[in-house]
Amino acid sequence: QASFTRRDCSTAITWFARVPKTHDRYLESVFSTGVCRLWLNQPDRAEEVFVALEDRLKNSAAAGDLPEILNNLAIARERNGKTPAAQADLLRAVDLDPEESDYPFNLGMLALRAGDFPGAAARFRETVRRQPDDPEARAFLIHSLERAGQKTQAEAERAAAAEIPGLLPLPSVKPETFPRLDRVKTELDTTALLEDIETAGLSSTPPAGSSPAAASPSLDRAGRRQLSAGHLPEAEREFRAALAIDPRDPAAHRGLGEVLHRLQRLDEAAAEYRASLEIRDSATVRTALARVYLEQKKTDLARQELEKALKLAPNYAGAKQLLQRLSAAHPGAPQ
Repeated sequence: QASFTRRDCSTAITWFARVPKTHDRYLESVFSTGVCRLWLNQPDRAEEVFVALEDRLKNSAAAGDLPEILNNLAIARERNGKTPAAQADLLRAVDLDPEESDYPFNLGMLALRAGDFPGAAARFRETVRRQPDDPEARAFLIHSLERAGQKTQAEAERAAAAEIPGLLPLPSVKPETFPRLDRVKTELDTTALLEDIETAGLSSTPPAGSSPAAASPSLDRAGRRQLSAGHLPEAEREFRAALAIDPRDPAAHRGLGEVLHRLQRLDEAAAEYRASLEIRDSATVRTALARVYLEQKKTDLARQELEKALKLAPNYAGAKQLLQRLSAAHPGAPQ
């Protein structure tokens, strides 16, 4: 770990390879080895490491994806020319950790390199929403808007940046640097990975010595992993534990809403989605709430939520497609 911190990867990899598979730091050692392979510009070997790590987790008690692994695997895959797979990995990471800003940033870089400037702007806007004082994301948002021909929006973003103390001057955007600007995650959150002990899932007990502020996000992530694995009772337990610590945790309300929706407890699901929206508006949550309303045959409420979602994110495909299907099913309704 000391060598890894100094980016002395040749030494770090040698020592990481000696960590026994039964040791509680083994997963971290493999993850750090993959990071080193990315730093050494060995994306083929990095992909092998992260794929093997994903496979090991799927066969363990955790039985779910970790967004940090998916993020780094996506970077390796794009460098290996596997752009569609990289995009899928990053979208999965965004879904698993709705609070992390690096994943939409990497999606923005992927779109930017592909020449999809409106798509890149949408991703960088999401990054800025999650991390308003990120100067690099602000600079790339403005650049993408300008390249997309949205000059007015670009100027509005410049004005918004000027209102944040210490954010200016924004870094310059140089296309020749684009291949090197992916954000590699260097630490693996193993808080919830209690390897094959006590239960067939993740413990909802926060680590000893952790603060309530740190415990709630950890439980959110644990709930996401359980939800990903299809363990609905365990996921519900994790999200409720997070809300017991922080009742105003929008991610926990959203996650609990997803669990209750899958369990067909529709009234409860709608209530959780609305609770999340009261704390923080989100096109994704509004679209999820619209799906619940549709199942309850409340088409007018569903339409209202989808229209609000598209005001927040005009290019959000999920809301667009659902609204189109709703309009096709009710052709006489106002467009």
